[in-house]
Amino acid sequence: MSQGFQSKNPTTDAVIWEGTITSPQMLSKQIAIAGEALKSWATTPIFDRILILERYAKQLREEKASLIPELSEETGKPLWESDNEIESAIQKVSISIKAYEERCKESVITTGNIRSVVRYKPHGILAVYGPFNFPVHLPNGHIVPALLAGNCVIFKPSELTPRIAERMASVWDMAGLPQGVLQIAQGDASTGKALAAEPGLSGILFTGSASVGLSLHRLMSGDTGKILALEMGGNNPLIIHDLENNSAACQQVMISAFITTGQRCSCARRLIIIDTPENRRFLDLLLEKTKQLVVGSYTDTPEPFLGPVISSDASKQIIARYNTLVSAGGKPLIALKQRDPAWIYPTIIDVSGISSLPDEEIFGPILQVIWVRHFEEAIAVSNRTQFGLSAGIFTTDPEKHAHFFAHSHAGIVNWNRPLTGANSAAPFGGIGKSGNFRPSAYFAADYCAYPVASQEAEHLEPLSHPLPGMPL
Repeated sequence: MSQGFQSKNPTTDAVIWEGTITSPQMLSKQIAIAGEALKSWATTPIFDRILILERYAKQLREEKASLIPELSEETGKPLWESDNEIESAIQKVSISIKAYEERCKESVITTGNIRSVVRYKPHGILAVYGPFNFPVHLPNGHIVPALLAGNCVIFKPSELTPRIAERMASVWDMAGLPQGVLQIAQGDASTGKALAAEPGLSGILFTGSASVGLSLHRLMSGDTGKILALEMGGNNPLIIHDLENNSAACQQVMISAFITTGQRCSCARRLIIIDTPENRRFLDLLLEKTKQLVVGSYTDTPEPFLGPVISSDASKQIIARYNTLVSAGGKPLIALKQRDPAWIYPTIIDVSGISSLPDEEIFGPILQVIWVRHFEEAIAVSNRTQFGLSAGIFTTDPEKHAHFFAHSHAGIVNWNRPLTGANSAAPFGGIGKSGNFRPSAYFAADYCAYPVASQEAEHLEPLSHPLPGMPL
């Protein structure tokens, strides 16, 4: 029997959606349906697949006005953020087409009557696991290139954002995507594990927490027949070396740490500051400006900068981790403030000198300040993590940036830009507990198809010079 579950508005805790969890039996049926659909979808000419993707982008544009408030209602994020997310999903189509044409381009080298050809083929049936923080944009960034390459997709959205996932699927239907090419598997972690264990699956494209990503990695260990692309979180460092504009630095730090209520995997978690009188003045200004950030509902006018975190359970986890830092000796500079059901206000805590500082991602609006004596110590502290998603430095010295870039351990290294700044025409991914060297965004084309080399000739021809020991 299928089990029911709900989605709640984190702003009010009101139930906004009810549905059923996809059972293991239904997952097996979905795999079978996808297998049948794959026979025709994988051999559909690329130009025809592109036409469907372009219709999807057009349909998203037409549905955008209704999608924005629905997305904000289910995630709590301000309307301006939901607007940006839907727009990013629309733009992902043209970017993915360009990436596929560039990175999966057929190539031919002719030598005499022999052609050496490289073509790209789809893996088959891919599972896309979506997160709650960008429940449209991030899974869309896997679904679009996967479908473009000729794969079929089983989309497992976060159990916290099932409603917007259903809306995404409806837009694909409106665009004319053939039945069975994209299906949704709703549910929690048990659904994800059951899906990953399906023998007919060709791979998993995952965005989410390190703990879940590592469990998937262990589950698929030794299964060389399945592709696994992991994009996980980070304990991301941002170094303050020297500044030419304290006000601008405050703006960029607040974006790095608190945008999306700190619920971006690339958010700054550790602010590493070289101890100088000038940087002390910068921190004083940052504290003042952070207290002025507007926290509110997506329905508020004027719009707030940030809303609640995704759920009351997430709020409790964030509070528990903050209390752990305080118990270990952390000194609150802006103490954590919360209210039910899921509101956490921007928080800054000085954790300098804590020898047992937890190396974990606190997925919320908490920024840890660490004072260091000099530049080399700042680099050492920044690399004191098993994660490796994003890292950054604010400095006026290009040589310091070059040195930091050379010695940092991260898949994204920014200079005088927010850690959350990313370009869709570039790779997005990390190392260590942050990923498995399969960056997404523009480079998603690399793991949605695989190259096949062929030696080809129109006719069989005898050897012009038979090899030793061979009869004529």
